[in-house]
Amino acid sequence: MGREVYEKIAMIPWGKSTDDITEGCMVLEGGGWRGLYTLGVLDAFMIAGINLEATVGISAGALCGLGYTTGQIGWGAKIDLTYRHDDNFCGINAIKKEHAITGFEYLYKEILKEYPLDKKKLKKTPRRLAVGCTNLITGQIEYFEKGKCNLSKAVSASASVPYVSRPVIMNRTPYLDGGCATKIPYEWAESNGYKKVVVVKTREHAYRRSEDSTYRMAHAMYHKYPEFVKSIEAANRKFNETVDMLRAKEEAGEVFIIEPSEVVTVTRFEGNMEKLGDLYWLGYKDGNDNLAKLRDYLNR
Repeated sequence: MGREVYEKIAMIPWGKSTDDITEGCMVLEGGGWRGLYTLGVLDAFMIAGINLEATVGISAGALCGLGYTTGQIGWGAKIDLTYRHDDNFCGINAIKKEHAITGFEYLYKEILKEYPLDKKKLKKTPRRLAVGCTNLITGQIEYFEKGKCNLSKAVSASASVPYVSRPVIMNRTPYLDGGCATKIPYEWAESNGYKKVVVVKTREHAYRRSEDSTYRMAHAMYHKYPEFVKSIEAANRKFNETVDMLRAKEEAGEVFIIEPSEVVTVTRFEGNMEKLGDLYWLGYKDGNDNLAKLRDYLNR
């Protein structure tokens, strides 16, 4: 195959979830290759028949949301754990050919031949899917919803990492990673009036981001977009505030949070396949361990 593949790839569950739909919204954090935790959680949910009526994702969470919305168990994990070290998908060839750290054209045109996305189901299902992208001009998060946009392009924009990716142009406007403005897109679920909200985080309970970082590179590379730079500078503070807010809502019974039960050492650009596989199985375990509590929350 010419690339390193996760040695236990055959153990990843594979199949289709039921067509049953549950009221509520799934909120998916980004985090690069830490998204394998999210994929494990979502596979556990799909096997259990928990298919929420709406999903909103940022960056890696946007990609995770595709397979969850189509009910394809194992789809995202099989792709990530097979193609992580394919340079056309993630690496130097993607940068050369597509001016991005992730080769979305390669994903859509080549990888989906081996692991097809159920586009018919994606189009016909009444389940909503929204992805967040950061507008470079305004610096604000904007959400693009399936059926109302070029979803493939929006997902690409949502996961286009700054500094190493060329902005994606939609409606004559440049966009980059949604995480530059909002890392946990709870606001979309709240503004759309969902009473049951499940948040899948990719870092453990105690994790908070440093608010003392310097952003010289952001100023150097994006000086033409001062509002975008402001959003990058505020993103860590906003993340910490969002986590604290969600914690209070969880204690009040207003949201349900799934987060890693162990300290996550996987980096955003992790290349160790065993660590990535272990993170998937941690998500799968945490998802299953929380099924009873989740059902209780959704049925209240």
